[in-house]
Amino acid sequence: METVSFTEMKHGTQQDYVLLDRYEQEHAASVADRLLSALSQLKHGLGGYQIDRLTHSLQSAARAEADGADDEWVVAALLHDIGDDLAPMNHSDFAAAILKPYVRDEVHWVVAHHGVFQMVYYAHHLGKDPNARERYRDHPYYDSCVRFCERWDQPSFDPDYLTPPLEHFAPKVRAVISPDRIQHPD
Repeated sequence: METVSFTEMKHGTQQDYVLLDRYEQEHAASVADRLLSALSQLKHGLGGYQIDRLTHSLQSAARAEADGADDEWVVAALLHDIGDDLAPMNHSDFAAAILKPYVRDEVHWVVAHHGVFQMVYYAHHLGKDPNARERYRDHPYYDSCVRFCERWDQPSFDPDYLTPPLEHFAPKVRAVISPDRIQHPD
């Protein structure tokens, strides 16, 4: 593999950065497949539920799909908890950061905030504020986040729900998480 000439970025040449840009473009083209692989690892993640985290993600996406949601929403529902293993204290932000370049602002915002919106279902059992989401009441995507949680996220812990395999969603993930769709480059 060809490598750059520098050991400090400030000493890089145009040729070095053109080379790195080419490698980055090639690497970016396979993000969807790496995400699918990472999702499969959720099967071995956080315990205590009647189903594993992968199945929860698959059920969330299946419910979005059954509701007629577009591909961005289905993929967002699939990936919304991908941060559970690596960023358990801010999993919503983790998933939203992955999705941000590829989805519209509404979808990104909902994924970024779904964690606080989900608290309405359980926070009172832990001595926390179940109405923490109310601070976003006037936000234009508030109702979208309520719907996301109510219809797709919170009911998706059902061992009896007919759940499609990850491969069912792979084409949608590859369509949405594609360098051709980048909407918000950082």
